[in-house]
Amino acid sequence: MFKTNISLIIAFALFSFSKSVKSQDWANLGKYQSQNSVIDIYGSQENRVVFMGNSITEGMPKSFFEGKPYINRGIGGQTTPQMLLRFRQDVIDLKPKIVLILAGTNDIAGNTGPMTLEEIRDNILSMVELAESNGIIPIVCAVLPAYDYPWRPGLLPNVKIPELNQLLSQMAKEKKVPYLDYFKAMADDRNGLPKALTTDEVHLTAKGYAVLGELAEEAIEKALNMIK
Repeated sequence: MFKTNISLIIAFALFSFSKSVKSQDWANLGKYQSQNSVIDIYGSQENRVVFMGNSITEGMPKSFFEGKPYINRGIGGQTTPQMLLRFRQDVIDLKPKIVLILAGTNDIAGNTGPMTLEEIRDNILSMVELAESNGIIPIVCAVLPAYDYPWRPGLLPNVKIPELNQLLSQMAKEKKVPYLDYFKAMADDRNGLPKALTTDEVHLTAKGYAVLGELAEEAIEKALNMIK
């Protein structure tokens, strides 16, 4: 009986330690570490593109990436400070030609605490500057429409997201980097997503991803032409 209790105590302690270590990885740096380590960064994929983002990016269909030099580095629920912390290992170290940065909606939702729109813009600006200083073309993506957040209702994202996008558009203009206006192409008259494009007012259906994917491809092609 005593030995059994000791075994249970040890097992519980190991479980608690493992959970504690994982919870300390605030930016989830461990998510893509093993995948990053096997990428041939000096390989033949000379037009490599990294998609940096949250669940909208992480949820992009695998078929969109097949046969293309595209790498998905989205993590569901993440905010701009978390992405900024992992930007070097999940973007810069992969040596892409282009990075699409789609971020900000989870900041408005308060996923990691209160954030002003200016603070969100500044975190994205820092990612833009990091990309530029490493020879990567950053594409600043407008935050997608959201009428309300099902997990945090009443925060008025349909008002705040257009305000944030205005800041991002102005920042991209001042930095002379591409701006991909997902919002304009996808918003309905409520500043939300049409029912055909969304599952829950935030995340996308297959039709929604078809629209997003087409816009992304067009932006990538334009950015590649900037290099030629």
